[in-house]
Amino acid sequence: MKKHELLMDSTALDRALTRITHQFLEKNPDLDNIGIVGMQTRGVFLARRITEKINAMEKTSFQTGVLDVTLYRDDYRTAFKQPKVQITDIPFNINKKELLLVDDVLYTGRTVRAALDALTDFGRPKSIQLAVLVDRGNREFPIRADFIGKKITTLKNQEVALHVNEIDKEDSLWLMQLEEEN
Repeated sequence: MKKHELLMDSTALDRALTRITHQFLEKNPDLDNIGIVGMQTRGVFLARRITEKINAMEKTSFQTGVLDVTLYRDDYRTAFKQPKVQITDIPFNINKKELLLVDDVLYTGRTVRAALDALTDFGRPKSIQLAVLVDRGNREFPIRADFIGKKITTLKNQEVALHVNEIDKEDSLWLMQLEEEN
């Protein structure tokens, strides 16, 4: 049985993305060489929202790239019986770009490591900055986010689940804890 605790409602989630957007713009005032890439699945929707905010604030017309890291994961052969490969579509040349990589949850760092490997197959960016909606700690790799919406420390028997309107018909962030069965 799972217990659920609401960490962010739709208003808090939007505020966190707005804060991440402002922090990114403060650190990157020259937008001529920027690229934004969202990681499948929910990171894509967050990246699109950040892109929309940047486009509205700065009167630009950035496109959002989409990155699937399934085949770059170090556990895809053991964790998945049949890996579900999704679309990768980066509609711009990443060479010498300042990239913003967006994901929903940063946990062990393994998915981000896989994303870095995948991105280098597309070229050599000048830099890659990482934005995550939530950093839940418990890193296994020395990876950190540059922009964080919410930082929490979780236990191994907890999960963080993002619901996005585009898939789940609501925007919310949940902490889920597995209860031990008696």
